[in-house]
Amino acid sequence: MAGVSTKEIKNRIRSMESTRQITKAMEMVAASKLRRAQAQVLSSRPYFEILYSTIADIASSNRDFSSPYLQERPVKKALYIVIAGDRGLAGGYNSNVEKAVTSAGFNPADVQLYTVGSKGRDNLSKKGYAVAKDYGDVIEAPTYRAAMDIGRDVLNAFSSGEVGEIWMAYTVFKNTITHIPKMIRLLPVAVPEEETAEEKKDGPMLLMNFEPEPEEVLDAVIPKYINSVIYGGMMDAVASENGARMT
Repeated sequence: MAGVSTKEIKNRIRSMESTRQITKAMEMVAASKLRRAQAQVLSSRPYFEILYSTIADIASSNRDFSSPYLQERPVKKALYIVIAGDRGLAGGYNSNVEKAVTSAGFNPADVQLYTVGSKGRDNLSKKGYAVAKDYGDVIEAPTYRAAMDIGRDVLNAFSSGEVGEIWMAYTVFKNTITHIPKMIRLLPVAVPEEETAEEKKDGPMLLMNFEPEPEEVLDAVIPKYINSVIYGGMMDAVASENGARMT
């Protein structure tokens, strides 16, 4: 420490103590947010799982549907909903979401981003991705209403033919330590593979009747499905971000 004055040493000590107080406060805030987010994750998942099982049942019961939500089509543009954070100091949380997007295989010129969280927007726009819509600071306090707004916008883009696929990049919350970046396709809905004879023999038989016709039910359920997946993704993301910030 030769050449360093006592005053400079004291200033450094005070600076470190101030930083420690700030990070301790951040940890407490993250812990509080994490508890709330965990509860919301657990409460939102059953709703999505029921919707998804209904859609899968309809899709597998009749593979001749003409619904655009099921039809594979040439993809000139893909739409990515990217859910990241608004702040740093969360380890690799934001960069892992970015990697999920950049490794998906699409040329940035063929992708439209609908971003939730400024980190995803800023980092990916620097890599050549076009941000078509940005939802500001929605991720600070996600609501189902916000998910509905995003869902409406992405469904309009899909229905108009502006984009051929809709994907979502977010982080799945497992526990405080484990957060898994994930890229999932929302539309077109993937039709489940047909069961083998052995699976049909051993598995439970579940028959569902739909009124009105299954295709009409599918068209009515799809928007709710999209909204619930987006909302669930935001809940998972908030829990994952605060878990990452704590560790």
